[in-house]
Amino acid sequence: MPTKTLQIPTTDGRADAFAAFPDHGERHPGVLMYADGFGIRPALREMARELAGYGYYVLVPNLFYRHGPAPVIDLPEHIGEEVRSAVVAQLMPLIETHTADRVLRDADAYLRFLAAQPEVSAGPVAVTGYCIGGLLATRTAAAHHGQIAALAAFHAPVGAAGPDSLSKLTAEVHFGHAESDLTPAALGELNKNLDATGVGYTSEIYPGTVHGFTMSDTDAFNPAALQLHWDRLLPLLGRTLRGN
Repeated sequence: MPTKTLQIPTTDGRADAFAAFPDHGERHPGVLMYADGFGIRPALREMARELAGYGYYVLVPNLFYRHGPAPVIDLPEHIGEEVRSAVVAQLMPLIETHTADRVLRDADAYLRFLAAQPEVSAGPVAVTGYCIGGLLATRTAAAHHGQIAALAAFHAPVGAAGPDSLSKLTAEVHFGHAESDLTPAALGELNKNLDATGVGYTSEIYPGTVHGFTMSDTDAFNPAALQLHWDRLLPLLGRTLRGN
């Protein structure tokens, strides 16, 4: 599976990024994948490679490139509960400076770059994200009507995008929530906002999960929930990018 380390020109510099795509010498639908707050690391590269194996060009930018190349902070091989708080404390200042304006400026650059790659086919793309990356994916999809055909976010604070952003969605949506992340009442309110958009969507709590359930290098990892994530994501991409 070919992979590349890339540099994406942005209005604020250059974002390092990881890309994976099939080795067929063909062009493939593009997927912009936003990492969780821990960023690009072996677990994220493996997820990108797995998705690419289904026939997609997957681009994973370093969200915090303004602070240095990935990994922006030193990460242990396994982000267990004994180190999680200390790691998150280092990341929070980076997350807090990553404003909505920055997100949208970067998204413009990422999508232009993705569309220009010789391995990427013409037409709409998909955007997916994990944790904070799911919120970024939602804001990106809301700002790019017609260009993004599918939005997927997992264990993500998507409600923080706000009703105004959610109302602008035109992509088909899947939100997979951790059981520990929101109450049934909060889910109902979120889904009511999605109903108002008129887009096709699924928004559900994955049973028995805690925040971060897709990430194999954390204590939150839930293999059954990761498989459910693939079971939801792959048909969504097939419908919207391939017409399956």
